[in-house]
Amino acid sequence: MNNNKLRLAALALAFAGITSSAQAGEGTFGWIYTLDLQPKGTVEFEQRLQYNRGQAQGKYDLWQARTEIEYGVSEDFQIAGYINTSHVSANQNYPDGSTAGWLVPGSAGSDPYSKARFDGVSIEGVWRFTNPVISPIGTGLYLEATTGPVKDELEARLLLQSNFMDDRLVLASNIQLSTEKVKFDAANLGRESMVDFLVGLTYRVANNWTTGLEYRFHNDYNGYRFNSHTQRASFIGPNVHYASKEWWVTGAWRYQPKGLSSCMGDGTAECSDGRVWDSHSRNEFIVKFGFPF
Repeated sequence: MNNNKLRLAALALAFAGITSSAQAGEGTFGWIYTLDLQPKGTVEFEQRLQYNRGQAQGKYDLWQARTEIEYGVSEDFQIAGYINTSHVSANQNYPDGSTAGWLVPGSAGSDPYSKARFDGVSIEGVWRFTNPVISPIGTGLYLEATTGPVKDELEARLLLQSNFMDDRLVLASNIQLSTEKVKFDAANLGRESMVDFLVGLTYRVANNWTTGLEYRFHNDYNGYRFNSHTQRASFIGPNVHYASKEWWVTGAWRYQPKGLSSCMGDGTAECSDGRVWDSHSRNEFIVKFGFPF
């Protein structure tokens, strides 16, 4: 009986591993990273496109693209590389009527501004310490380094994930810290840091389909060491995900509710009507798709 129990336990763990691998690498959330990593020795292509629309007034349209290759080094460690590009179009979008915001230089004044650019490159590593498929709480660490003409940045995330109801329901959270040197405006080089708390859930509503909700609590600081708090903001919205054996796609939307955001100190000019601007907007959309090869 003991040997039979051991065999059954081994089969159960093997099945869990197969199930995890079949779904590994899928980006079921829009902005939250999970612990579904690439299986060892496999490669996946992923494309992301984010669209930020609408600030205090006027026009603000920001498109950001990230083209990524992921590789599974081991069952619990993956690496990836990105190419980052963007296009911004703005006109008198700030509360004071100026043309400003992320990727808009101070020299724009109140004139229309539009520019496409190569932002830089990123490399990342993800370590999974405990697997949520076989552990009550999955844990992991995400590290990313970015360099280029827009910014130099170091980002770290603590990844947390729990799966319920035979993996139909996934609860995930990221605690993110980053520090960056902003370089796109030569006249106003910035040294900033950020703390974000992200939490979300997805539920498999049908074969190959999941849908859920994501929330972000964002905090900006002056200086590399979180010297002074300049902004806080909240964003919330739904996501939907479809996956087949050959490819997957995810779409998500986040909205910045009025009255839940604020600016302090040097950042007060970047707020109005209880919302934060700078690199943010009223609406944020993201579409991601990927396929193995």
